[in-house]
Amino acid sequence: MARPRLDVKQAGARLGIFLAGAVSVGVILVALMAAGVLPVKVTETRIVSGDAAAIAQDDGDSSGAGGSGQTGSSETSARVGTLTPAQIYERSSSGVLEVLATFGSGEGLFGPQSGSSQALGSGFVVSEDGYILTNAHVVESDGLRADAVTVTFKDADGQSSAIDATIVGVDQGSDVALLKVDPKKAGTLQPLELGDSDAVKVGEPVVAIGNPLGYDFTLTEGIVSAVDRSLEAPNGMIISNGIQTDAAINEGNSGGPLIDSSGRVIGINEQIASQSGGSQGLGFAVPINTAIDVMGQLKDDGRVSYAWLGIQGQTIAAAVAEALGLPAVDGVLVVDVTADSPATQAGLRGGTQQTELQGEVYVTGGDVITAFAGEKVTSMDDLVAAITEHKPGDEVEVTIVRDGETRTVQATLSERPAEL
Repeated sequence: MARPRLDVKQAGARLGIFLAGAVSVGVILVALMAAGVLPVKVTETRIVSGDAAAIAQDDGDSSGAGGSGQTGSSETSARVGTLTPAQIYERSSSGVLEVLATFGSGEGLFGPQSGSSQALGSGFVVSEDGYILTNAHVVESDGLRADAVTVTFKDADGQSSAIDATIVGVDQGSDVALLKVDPKKAGTLQPLELGDSDAVKVGEPVVAIGNPLGYDFTLTEGIVSAVDRSLEAPNGMIISNGIQTDAAINEGNSGGPLIDSSGRVIGINEQIASQSGGSQGLGFAVPINTAIDVMGQLKDDGRVSYAWLGIQGQTIAAAVAEALGLPAVDGVLVVDVTADSPATQAGLRGGTQQTELQGEVYVTGGDVITAFAGEKVTSMDDLVAAITEHKPGDEVEVTIVRDGETRTVQATLSERPAEL
């Protein structure tokens, strides 16, 4: 099944998606690695006839969305060694919850379907008035939104309580969803403190709390293995500044918090890279700063808008550019320009011919973007991240190399179309 075309798409190698279960959405890591890439899955049940005795277990995907909270300063978020994993769990676990999404029967090709399915993931409280963040793919799959969502809390005494939650909004572009519960029904809510994902450092300790493989309220620990990873969202958009961790993440962790040693949430656990389907120390989280921005838009409008330039591009290194007879610069080859887009209005030019170098095909003859809004751009990931930081209507300078000369054009970004 074809997926929506990216606004700006890396024309390099990408890894395949592994999907499992009746309710599943693929999320792939945009990176070159030998391992296969898997979405963080959840335990999923298919109810065949509504009879509780006829429930069959299989695997599915989980996900969640935005919430609210206060971001900590860069200095405090970057501190390490403040709390032990046990202390973090003691103070944070009651703010973490199970998310059970039920997808109704709906209409099939031959009339009403007789069964329904459920997906179990994780989430966490971000405000005392009942907002909860989780992954989008936990509560929405292939355009089908869950008919009902139940969240389960566990208090300090180990007692569990389940209440209904409403879906405030879902953003497939960031794989973030925002839920809401009635605080009067939930009792005393314990919001988790939100940190600053821009201040995260490689090597600092982290823990993940969630429901891996259906084992509820489980804690795993590790470190931040890498930052600035580019993740691909369920709808094909790029999630910039992803956090990589070796804290064990498995099916059911999706939507749960990744917490630093100061007890602040720095990301939402979202996907794993694995050859076996289990945790191999390659887990990835949506940065909390992205989730905070998405949460704000979902609360205000129920939807999220993204800035759009309107090109397809390809990373090119200076050495490769020189070998192709182009100016020796790192940047982004403009492969194609979408009609009636901001890029078209700014006069950007797409490629006119294909050239093969060491087995890689490059589309040359067009502009090479080297800076966006004053920031140097050396790859498609850089450009995607730069565009994501802006909003529709922003006017930006785009520095390009054309016919061997460097020049600057003005582009007024518009809202990214729902379908490309």
